[in-house]
Amino acid sequence: MRLVPVIPVADPADERLADYVRLTDVALRSRSEPERGLYIAESSTVLRRALAAGHRPRSVLVEQRWLADVEVMLAAFGERAPAGDVPVFVADRPVLEAITGFHVHRGALASMHRPVLPAPSALLDGARRVAVLEDLVDHTNVGAVFRSAAALGVDAVLVTPRCADPFYRRSVRVSMGTVFQVPWTRIAPWPAGVAELRARGFTVAALALSDDAVPLDEFVAAIPPRVALVLGAEGDGLAPGTVSAADVVVRIPMAGEVDSLNVAAASAVAFWATR
Repeated sequence: MRLVPVIPVADPADERLADYVRLTDVALRSRSEPERGLYIAESSTVLRRALAAGHRPRSVLVEQRWLADVEVMLAAFGERAPAGDVPVFVADRPVLEAITGFHVHRGALASMHRPVLPAPSALLDGARRVAVLEDLVDHTNVGAVFRSAAALGVDAVLVTPRCADPFYRRSVRVSMGTVFQVPWTRIAPWPAGVAELRARGFTVAALALSDDAVPLDEFVAAIPPRVALVLGAEGDGLAPGTVSAADVVVRIPMAGEVDSLNVAAASAVAFWATR
């Protein structure tokens, strides 16, 4: 891939940098990025994983000290999948922070073309263990769940229509780029999607607190061949309709008068126990 010349920028209002403006505005970015077909990869590590997954860059905004690493990554990507010219904008740290509104992690950002999400059936065929994230609102938790899913061998992640975007910058960064590694898509409608999981041979296990909940270790002792682990929103947990639609309700045994874990921690426990 032939790279355009490196472009120094000194004006935070430069219109060529529009993709990177107001990155801390969660409401704005969560709406506008999917509509515009883009997401932001932050740090050279995350960019490397995005490129390795075949995602195409639109542009890169980088601090001078990270330029050499980025150029090597883009050159390697161009050899595998030519995608036209990729402008590489270089700015000093104060300019980067004026554009984005925050201290840029490891001095590199990339505006990436958002890949088309597959149909749930494409991920479920051949999968043994999947996770379903119902209405999680915290991007940090979404990223942490994906990192645990990657580390503990979950085959795919399905997210409900109101779940936070796994490709939002904070989710991507917290996941260390594993949102590009674990196959995922949205499942809709929900909780009607439970029927699709069941039709494909999955036992749908809702992680929730209820009187008839089965302890996790008891569930694992006779674990079904295909399992969908459903994790609920922070605070409220799973919706009553989801719990009633599930095949089984599973709880993590607790001590110390603690009744529940953060959803990211609970996901790691469940993924490890069912691996």
